[in-house]
Amino acid sequence: MAEAAICPIDAQFSGEISTLLSSPPLPQVQEYFEALVSERQCSGIKVIPDSEHGKGVHSQFDFEENDLVLKDRMLVGAQHSSNKIDCLVCSFCFQFIGSIELQIGRKLYLEELGVSPFNECGPSDQMECSSSSEKINLSQDIIQSLMNGSLQLPYSEKFRLPSAVPCPGGCKEAYYCSKSCAEADWDSFHSLLCIGRGSSALNTEALLKFVKHANETNDIFIVAAKVISFTVLRYRKLKQQGKLDTSKSSSSCIFPLLLEAWKPVSMGFKKRWWDCIALPEDVDSCDESEFRMQIKDLAFESLQLLKEAIYDSECAPLFSLDIYGHIIGMFELNNLDLVVASPVEDYFLYIDDLPPSQKKEAEKITKSFLDALGDDYSISCEGTAFFPLQSCMNHSCIPNAKAFKREEDRDGQAIIVALRPILKGEEITISYIDEDLTYEERQELLADYGFTCKCPKCIEERP
Repeated sequence: MAEAAICPIDAQFSGEISTLLSSPPLPQVQEYFEALVSERQCSGIKVIPDSEHGKGVHSQFDFEENDLVLKDRMLVGAQHSSNKIDCLVCSFCFQFIGSIELQIGRKLYLEELGVSPFNECGPSDQMECSSSSEKINLSQDIIQSLMNGSLQLPYSEKFRLPSAVPCPGGCKEAYYCSKSCAEADWDSFHSLLCIGRGSSALNTEALLKFVKHANETNDIFIVAAKVISFTVLRYRKLKQQGKLDTSKSSSSCIFPLLLEAWKPVSMGFKKRWWDCIALPEDVDSCDESEFRMQIKDLAFESLQLLKEAIYDSECAPLFSLDIYGHIIGMFELNNLDLVVASPVEDYFLYIDDLPPSQKKEAEKITKSFLDALGDDYSISCEGTAFFPLQSCMNHSCIPNAKAFKREEDRDGQAIIVALRPILKGEEITISYIDEDLTYEERQELLADYGFTCKCPKCIEERP
């Protein structure tokens, strides 16, 4: 366990690391979020930095109950590895892709094979995987006909999905809803984290080991890797745009560019992961220090694998354990569950709502597939993400807004709707926890976020 305490980069670049982790000046924060609100076309809100809460989101006009307050694109996010067998989604915007038939056939096939999510087959070549037909309840011919499109289920044309676009780097891990999403993901994250032949990674074998380690321990490491990849690629882009004096190679010339590349990440509230992670119920308080050291060691193991895979010497401070711990801590404290409803559930509900004669005819074909899927037919895409505007919203145990996906919301964006009328100038708040808990339970949970709640409900209920 002592190994985690020794990280040469942390000692070598202590000054740069400290600067990266410092809170940006309030005017810079204000300028950044004003530009972001304008880009997102969220004219109904304003991010206001303050010394007490760091940041807060305030309404710019009156909202009625159930009004859309904010639609926010994620800065970075990832589908849970265990969820990839259940749902084939765009690796950038996370909407479902392929077809109803492909979604059903792929899920049945991969479940029966027990295929690892990271090594799964792609939509167009599923049958190249090692066969284990005796484990498949439905015939392999039927499963294959679903996946290759030769079998069309009744009424599935009413639930059309975007075609699956393969990864530009040639890996079998990432697929997209469009060429634009594929290019955006490649430019922002995936070119460094791809295991295909076109990858920019230093060592794809090390990258495979990193992903395997994350899948076996905690897939929050995947989103942390995306943050580092995002920053490295932004740095390289800024450098290509001529914003670095290439005649000088000293770190004093390089670092301001790295700081600029890091800016979107710098805006998120951070604490070290091993300091802010909630103590599990099965860990006694007297064992807390040992538990937190184990978490730190786990992060160190992950970072070493990632460093071997994508290290960039010009961005060396990003690969420090301190930076890595703060990135993961940012997700621990600010993440929002990534949830996208399954069109497969909608499809079977549609069949169930058909007039009796049409339903009976359709179920001659669909019933066997619904039975094979069982209770898992309705599984949504699930993951975790960091949303730059939503993460600025402060907590209240009597919030006036909440994260809520409407029927029309079919991708990974964060949707915030009003729980009650919100007046112009009023702060928009959400609840970080279950607000129906007792005062003591709420305060205990909120302590992990580093503050004592003083909302009207807590003031009224405190002993």
